Amino acid sequence: MAGILTPIIGILSYILLASTGLILSFVYPRGADLLHSLGRIWSRILFFTARVRLKVEGQENIPRGTPVVFASNHQSQFDIPALYLALPVQFRFVVKQELFKIPLFGQAMKRAGYVPIDRSGGKKAVKSLRDAVRRIRSGTSVVVFPEGTRSPDGRLLPFKSGALLIALRSGVPIIPIGIWGTYKILPKGSLWVRPGSAVVTIGRPIDTKSYTGKDAKEKLVAHVREAIEELVERSKGAL
Repeated sequence: MAGILTPIIGILSYILLASTGLILSFVYPRGADLLHSLGRIWSRILFFTARVRLKVEGQENIPRGTPVVFASNHQSQFDIPALYLALPVQFRFVVKQELFKIPLFGQAMKRAGYVPIDRSGGKKAVKSLRDAVRRIRSGTSVVVFPEGTRSPDGRLLPFKSGALLIALRSGVPIIPIGIWGTYKILPKGSLWVRPGSAVVTIGRPIDTKSYTGKDAKEKLVAHVREAIEELVERSKGAL
């Protein structure tokens, strides 16, 4: 029954919370923070309805009072509510520009302060990258998925360097994250939610300022991928 009800309840609760949040965000001084808090409420509703247990390890590795880039593997759309619940700080997701065109969903993301990235290439892509860097330097922590898409079987896919280039140019620490179990709960291409367990393991900060020179990006990508791969294995063993 959870498999049928969860998508329905998820959509209805999202519409209710997003609509309420959008209205309040125009009068509340910290509207984006309010929408983030509503996102956490929505995530709790999803996990309760789906009968999914979430285990979180490593929250003590998150620095406070400074912006960071959270870099996570991507197994499922269920990673989004999992990260809302696992990360006890304000943050914004970095998402592709096209999602902002979806009615209500796009409006809510814009008011919530999500960071759009243009992946079409050319001047627009460069500008969106610069805008993202500016947002992070001004104090906004963000979540990126370096794989760029969801893994169909939980295995780590090749990394795209663009997401981590944001952290490199911002000069802020990268917090690696390993998620395990969500691909079984909501597989890629499916709307059927399965009860189960998921683990989110948060690693120690990676100092991006120590990466310099022509091959800085490549070395950073390799380091972050290795760290996330290790955290995914730790998450897998914690189930």
